[in-house]
Amino acid sequence: MKVLFPLLTVLILLSGCTNPPLIGEGVYGAEELVIDSFKVQEGKFAILEMEGREFPPLEDAFLCEYDDRVLEGDVLQITLYHPLRQDLVEAMEKISQKRGFIVCQGAVQLPDMPPIQIGGMTLDEARETLQNAYGQSIDELEVFVSYKERVQRKIELMGMVSVPNIPVDGKTRLFEVLSLARVPTNANLFKSYVLRNNMILPVDLDKLVKQGDMSQNIVMHGGDKIYIGEPQASTVMVIGEVVKPSVFEIPNGTVPLSQALARAGGVATTGDKSYIQVIRGNVLNPKIYSLNWEHIVRLRSDSLLLIPGDIIYVAARPITEWNRFVNDVLPTIVGIELISSGAKNVGITLP
Repeated sequence: MKVLFPLLTVLILLSGCTNPPLIGEGVYGAEELVIDSFKVQEGKFAILEMEGREFPPLEDAFLCEYDDRVLEGDVLQITLYHPLRQDLVEAMEKISQKRGFIVCQGAVQLPDMPPIQIGGMTLDEARETLQNAYGQSIDELEVFVSYKERVQRKIELMGMVSVPNIPVDGKTRLFEVLSLARVPTNANLFKSYVLRNNMILPVDLDKLVKQGDMSQNIVMHGGDKIYIGEPQASTVMVIGEVVKPSVFEIPNGTVPLSQALARAGGVATTGDKSYIQVIRGNVLNPKIYSLNWEHIVRLRSDSLLLIPGDIIYVAARPITEWNRFVNDVLPTIVGIELISSGAKNVGITLP
C-alpha cells in the first residue's frame, strides 16, 4: 500500500501531460517508466530481474550464526583433572603447554589412547567425546578443551578494498567485514557482490551500507569471497541535443532522469523537448520510453529512475525509424564510451 498511493498519484499527473507517440516497436510511454521506476526502488535484485537475471530471495538461514568447528590442522589445548592421577594430569599439561594436540586426519592422539576422531565437532562435542573415551578406563576424570592455535577461516576481498582477507568465526557478519575492509565511500555497491561456493548470494550491499537494512547483514563463512566494484562499473549515457553529451557514473545503481539531464547541462536550444527517449537494454533491440519535458518537470524525480546501461537521447526531431536511428547514433555512442575514462556497461550489448 505504501507504493500504491504514490504510484496512483503519479499516474494521475501523467494523464494531464501530452506525449506524442514514437513510431516503432518496443516503445512505451512515461507511464511504463513510472511503473518500472517503482520496481527499481525495491533494490538491486529488482533491477537485475528487469534485466532478465533472476535470483532467489535471501533465506533466513543466511542470517544465522553457527558453531565454530574443529578443523584439520587446528591445535588444541587439552587438560585433565583427577583427584588421584596427578601423573596423567601433569603429563597432559606439559604436552598442552609445549606443542598442544594437533588435529590430524580429523583425530587427536592422546597418551596411551588410540586416535580419537573429533574433526567437525564443536569444542563441547569434542570435550564430551574425549571425556567418554577416558571414562571407559578411568573414573572421576574431567576433560577441558580449548584452542591453542587455529587454522583461520578467512574470507577473500577484491576490488576497492584495503584488506585482502579477514578471519571469521561463525559470528562475524557482512557489515563488520566491510568496515574492517575499509571500503571507500565512492565504491559501487550496486556492482559489488558476495560469492559462496562460487555462487552469487542475493545480498544487496547498497541496502545494507547506505540504508542500514540489517536483513542483508548475513553471517560470513570461511571461503566466502567479496568483490567491491569501482564507481565507473555502472553508468548511464546522455546524448543528442544536450549541452554536454556524456557518460555518468551511478554507483548506487539508480539516478533520476532529471538529474542525468542536469549533469549533461540540460536540453540544448536545438533539442525537441517533446521527444526525450530513454533507451534501455540491447541497443539493437531495446525497450524505449518516450517522454516530453512536462513529464520531467511535473513528476517526482524518484518516479523517473534510470538504471545502469540506460541511454538518454534528446532528439532534434522525432525518431520515425528505429533502424535508421541506430545507424546514425551508434558511432556517437561508441565514441563517447571510448572518450569517457574507464566507462563501462553503457548499454551497448551487441548480440
